[in-house]
Parts: sequence; structure tokens; C-alpha cells
Amino acid sequence: MSTVELPDARVTSSPAARAGRRGLPGLRGTGIVGHLSAAVLVVAGLVAIVGRAVAPYDPDLTNLKFAFVGAYQDHYLGFDSQGRDLMSRLLAGARTSLFGPLAVVVISMLLGTALAIATAWKGGRFDTFVSAALDVLFAFPAIVLAILASVVIEPGLKAASIALAIAYTPYIARVLRSAALRERSRDYVAALEVQGLRAWVICVRHLARNLVPLIVAQGAILFGYAMVDLAAISFLGLGVQVPQADWGVMVSTGQSGVLQGYPMESLSAGLCIVAVVIAVNLLGERLTDRSNLVTR
Repeated sequence: MSTVELPDARVTSSPAARAGRRGLPGLRGTGIVGHLSAAVLVVAGLVAIVGRAVAPYDPDLTNLKFAFVGAYQDHYLGFDSQGRDLMSRLLAGARTSLFGPLAVVVISMLLGTALAIATAWKGGRFDTFVSAALDVLFAFPAIVLAILASVVIEPGLKAASIALAIAYTPYIARVLRSAALRERSRDYVAALEVQGLRAWVICVRHLARNLVPLIVAQGAILFGYAMVDLAAISFLGLGVQVPQADWGVMVSTGQSGVLQGYPMESLSAGLCIVAVVIAVNLLGERLTDRSNLVTR
């Protein structure tokens, strides 16, 4: 019985994509900006993991006699309106501020990737139906859907995160669907079908694997949007609830300090949000550019 020789399913890079490969594995081709952005995100991730443990003081401990007191001894950022140490609250608040958007990205990426590959593989009426349903969902602004979920279900990070993940799914599915259709039409997929491999094996082991660069790039960009949206929801009092430490909550509760000439709480938390969002957007853009070069 003759066998079919399978073409190489791996994506080959063009000469342009091979340029600038110096750097850390996974970041080659992103340049110094990509590496610096990744370094910022690594530091932020470490703070999110160990921030509460290394916080010099209890982030929830109040002492009203220190309300709005500036830098004092080893309280380098001073205190908030309740006399809580700002440095400790920033360190502790990194967990919800970063893990919330991460959960949104993971859920939306899983759903979006599954729908994109399924529609690209099945096609026909199934593709038409799913695309129409995603178009309807795409019409609702993500933050509005998250606010409604927080109001109807209950205020908190869980409801807002799930709603944002659902709202972001159509965007991810749209972006990945075109790439999945391109992969579906490649010769190696036809060769694998001739060999008798099941559809789900081809989709998971081969087709999805070749979409990983684009998935990572889009996930990085989506993380920035999710972080801003969740911070805005917490600012409105519908996300993370007071007195839990969270950067979005700190921007909101720090408004009273701004009016009294002490903007440190809102300013420090806002700068943390801006720094992470800029870093993740810059890294996402460079990963997207690299994935576009590789898949040409």
C-alpha cells in the first residue's frame, strides 16, 4: 500500500521575518521595544503573584490619624484617605488588576479560537449562522455588557470578567477565522485528510498550532483593552469592591484626595495601569507584525 508523503506543516518564514532574530526566544524580531515591554510585564506579573506577601504593611489596615499624610519614614508613598499605606495597597492590588484581565483573555481566546477553527473547517450554513450570531454580539460594546452583568447579577470581578470575555469573543473569532481559512486551504491539510486523520486531530495538532503566533499577539493586545475596561468598571464601583485593594478602585477612592490637594493615590494607581497597558500594547503590536511576516 502506497503512502502519501506529507508536506511540512510548519510555517516557513520569509527573509524579512528572519531579520532581527537576535534576542530572547519568543521575543526575537520584536526589537528593543518589545524586550523592554516584556520586561515591564514580567515585573508586573511577579508583583501580582507575590505583591501581597512582600507588602511592608497590611494593605487593609486603617489609621485615620495618618489620612492623607505624605511620605513618612518607611511609608514611601504616604497614606490614603483611610490612613492605609499606599505602597502596600499598590503591591496587593496588582493581583486583581492583572489576573482579572488575564482571565478575560484566556476565556475569550479559547472561545474565539474554537469558533474560528470550527467555522473555517465546517463552512456552509454553520459558518453563516455563527458569523451572524457573532455580528449581533459584536454590536454590543464590551464595557456596556460588563456593566449590565455587574448590575443584574452582582457587582464584582467575576461577573464583569465573564461578560467581557463573552463580548471580546467575536473580535477574536473574526481575526482568527481569516487565518484559519488560509490554513484550511493549505496542501498539508489535504494530505493529512488523505492519510485518514480525524478532523479534530488535524485542527488541534496542526491547524491550531500554526495559529499560535497570531493568537499570542492578539491576546497581548486584548489584555490591554481588558485591563482598561475592568479598571473603569471598578472605578464605577461595579467591579472589585471597596475596601479590597485594586488599582481601579484606588483611582476611584483617590478622588477625594485629588480635591484636597493629595493626588498620590489616584496618580500612583493610574500610572501603574498606564505603564502596563502601554507595555502590553507595544509588545502586542510587535508580535502582530512578526506573525504577519511569518505567515506571508
